[in-house]
Amino acid sequence: MLVTTSETDKKRRPKKPGMINGGFYPKKDDWPAQYPSVVIAVDDINTSMKNVEAAGGKVLGEPMEIPGYGLYVSFFDTEGNRVSMMQPNEKWKEKAK
Repeated sequence: MLVTTSETDKKRRPKKPGMINGGFYPKKDDWPAQYPSVVIAVDDINTSMKNVEAAGGKVLGEPMEIPGYGLYVSFFDTEGNRVSMMQPNEKWKEKAK
């Protein structure tokens, strides 16, 4: 099932900068960590990671670059939910202005 937050172009990419679309997939017994993923846009991923830790959450690793989009990292919130954050790259920030 496709989940969208933005209209898409002919290549099925979000038209509005900073938006992200995704989907739900059938569960498979041999695949790990099968649950919905929420991605939050942040201005500064390093500051946001510190804020997560200070609030009692746990950051899962180091940010990784998703080419053409920005920096991405996942974390567990204080209730144990896995959430992710993304710092959009400058290209997306400029388009959003």
